[in-house]
Amino acid sequence: MKMANSIIRLINIILAGLLAGVSFGIWIGFNPANLSSSAYVEQQQNMLHSLRTLMIAMVAIATLVTLISAYIQRKNNSIRIALLLAAAFFIACILITRFGIKPIDDQIMGWTISSIPADWTTLRDKWWSLHIMRTIAEMAALFIIAWTSVTNTNRVQPDS
Repeated sequence: MKMANSIIRLINIILAGLLAGVSFGIWIGFNPANLSSSAYVEQQQNMLHSLRTLMIAMVAIATLVTLISAYIQRKNNSIRIALLLAAAFFIACILITRFGIKPIDDQIMGWTISSIPADWTTLRDKWWSLHIMRTIAEMAALFIIAWTSVTNTNRVQPDS
């Protein structure tokens, strides 16, 4: 059980790190504030084609792995609660994406350069704010998962 626990924790850290890393990279490197409407549509559509399915799958798997890790740590109350909090941050990412970002993404995927709506900057700014919220939630989950793994190395492992 100790080896399985270590493998689950490693997978958890990797998944959380990849999620937070991609979102943080978008936050730092792709601020759309100064893009023209055509450049914005091209960038967003390309990003969605490249990342949408992958990121949805990764956050779902990261949530599941975090919950499994919390279950494995059920006898260590502080670690279990912290991991449940990390899972809650991932669930927040899912909800932000599903009910905030996805509806905007769906609209953007239907745009062409000649059919960009007049209020496109309002949608752009709303998407950007939601993306920052999602990124912060992913980073919080990563921090908690890494913290529980580091602090857990000095504690008694769960029974097999």
